[in-house]
Amino acid sequence: MSPRYDRPGTGRKGESSSRSGELYELLQSFVLLLIFIILVFTFLGRVTEVVGISMVPTLRGGDRLWVSGMGYHPARGDVVVLTRFDFMDEALVKRVIAVGGQTVDIDYVQGTVSVDGVVLDEPYINGRMLEPGYNNISSITVPEGSVFVMGDNRNESMDSRYMELSVVDERCILGHAVMVLFPFNRIGIVK
Repeated sequence: MSPRYDRPGTGRKGESSSRSGELYELLQSFVLLLIFIILVFTFLGRVTEVVGISMVPTLRGGDRLWVSGMGYHPARGDVVVLTRFDFMDEALVKRVIAVGGQTVDIDYVQGTVSVDGVVLDEPYINGRMLEPGYNNISSITVPEGSVFVMGDNRNESMDSRYMELSVVDERCILGHAVMVLFPFNRIGIVK
């Protein structure tokens, strides 16, 4: 029986260094992927799930949204994702009704919302708005650096009409809801 001679890199020592090299390459790939994900979420946006029915018919519970926050400045009519952990433990999805310096008047008898004396055309709302049962705001001038937000499903939305939430500091806004990503049958731009 002749002695066995392994070629360099094919014996046990070679297998070990080959596996170490593969592990090192895998670790490098993982770190690069992690950095890429962090950069995407930091600069381009994030994915957020809609919870509840306050934005029906525009959005539904379970919809996954692409939310862009980079350089975003809120504008009236935008759908935004915000956090107010003193109010609720999860991110809220609402529509901006007014920005700093604008005055909001809500006429519960007529079921209308006016900004600076002009009644808003709101084809996106879900039915006629009724007066909430308690602690509601019917007129307010929004302070600079804040927004007044409401859900499209006005009768099922805890929003700026309630003193507990009221106006929202712009710093609480995570970003602008750009599009529905999931479920696939609802993919589209958020309007």
